[in-house]
Amino acid sequence: MKKKAILAVSFGTSHLDTMEKTIQVLEDQIRETFPDYLVYRAFTSGIILKKLERENGLVFDNVRQAMERMKRDGVTEVIVQPTYIINGVEYDWMRADVEACRELFETVRLGAPLLSAPDDYKKTAHTVMESVELAPDECLILMGHGTDHPANSAYPAMEYTLQALGYDRIHMATVEGFPELKDVMGKLRNRKIKKAVLLPFMLVAGDHAKNDMAGDEDSWKCELEEAGYEVHPILKGLGELPGIRRIFIEHIEAAV
Repeated sequence: MKKKAILAVSFGTSHLDTMEKTIQVLEDQIRETFPDYLVYRAFTSGIILKKLERENGLVFDNVRQAMERMKRDGVTEVIVQPTYIINGVEYDWMRADVEACRELFETVRLGAPLLSAPDDYKKTAHTVMESVELAPDECLILMGHGTDHPANSAYPAMEYTLQALGYDRIHMATVEGFPELKDVMGKLRNRKIKKAVLLPFMLVAGDHAKNDMAGDEDSWKCELEEAGYEVHPILKGLGELPGIRRIFIEHIEAAV
């Protein structure tokens, strides 16, 4: 009898509160949706893996370790589902690790990250907007991670999708890519909006959300407040939203 498994691959987080609300909930939903599959976890950030072990005594596998563990457990068919937002460098590295272990199994299939097809963008846009109630004089600024990888184009594409769907008070900015917060602030000045809600456009509400977005020093919140805006940060990762988790489930279904 063939033994099947799904490997849920996340960048990871050292913040246990958001891990439980996002990564753990998603993995539990995968188990419920695919009862014939074993579900394994892998984190791809070496820094986070070391920090979790050092500070919390928690040991998780990286991708290659998880693949080897599944082999030892007698798994023959594998679906690898990343929980990444975009097809960026982390996805490329993960894929290389998966390919290096492909010969260990009869079949290995890859699921897609969150934003992979046009419908993914539309579903994500609607899901995000359903999770936030904006007053008539408020806008929503989404904090994406950003990257110098070509996949950074997903972020302006996400904003374009939001605008096309009529969500004209929603703006996308990134920590390490384009567009930046200053680009959004230029748009806000033109529209004379002085209230902003901040929401992480990341699976988890970890370091970037708590410090870079909502922190009391050198954060987006501080920068906006210094410019005269009233700011309301929401520390909720995308993984907390049922509609986002559903998209990942659909990507697994497409890979089955």
